Amino acid sequence: MATMMASRLSRWSGALWSGALGVCAIIAVVRPADADPRAVVELFTSQGCSSCPPADKIIGELANDPSIIALSMPIDYWDYLGWKDTLADSRFSARQRAYSRMRGDRDVYTPQVVVNGSAHVIGSDRAGIESAIGKTANSESVMSVPVTMSLAGRQLNVSVAAGKLPAGSHGEVWICSITKAVPISIARGENRGQQITYHNVVRNLLKVGDWTGNPESWTVPLENLTREGVDGAVVYVQDGTREKPGPMLGAAYTSLH
Repeated sequence: MATMMASRLSRWSGALWSGALGVCAIIAVVRPADADPRAVVELFTSQGCSSCPPADKIIGELANDPSIIALSMPIDYWDYLGWKDTLADSRFSARQRAYSRMRGDRDVYTPQVVVNGSAHVIGSDRAGIESAIGKTANSESVMSVPVTMSLAGRQLNVSVAAGKLPAGSHGEVWICSITKAVPISIARGENRGQQITYHNVVRNLLKVGDWTGNPESWTVPLENLTREGVDGAVVYVQDGTREKPGPMLGAAYTSLH
């Protein structure tokens, strides 16, 4: 699908996530993780976009790299083209547009990758994604905050270490429930007749709390995260707010099975 066509979309669709996850916040000192990821890569994709399958494949490859947290966020604004995306969520469309407004370029298209909350790249451009990872890493704060997760019974323990925030800003801590692999047979639209596997598909997104630079920990009941097919979780700390998302400050991944 032509990226230029998609970039002209200006209509704000879908409501942003509302309501913070009710969790118990406690102060704790957390030691940095041994190997922290260097990037969060978010792919905005659609089952109705003929240009997206190569990008979906790349996200599957990146998901196997322990230094990268790769996420698929299927959007819904191509549903009118003949096939309603079975994984799409209008909130992902809203997140993509929020990124574009923060960058000031209004570029919204599929397949689009957002790297570390700041740079955007055509999702099928593997070299461009790697370049964006390197460039965003030059920022002192990007992916600089150690984040850890651990399972304890029916609870997920989330810890964020101390770190520096840009002056006048604060971070938000969010958890994504994900399904590692979802094969979809597409019957109509631009990808009709194809079976495409989507990787690390975000199925839910919950706010855990706010982060101001001090070490903190939260305990999250698994019942607030799990639904049918969910088998992993990603937690990330991001500068700004859900309406005005900024750079990624840190992240972690854990399997739930």
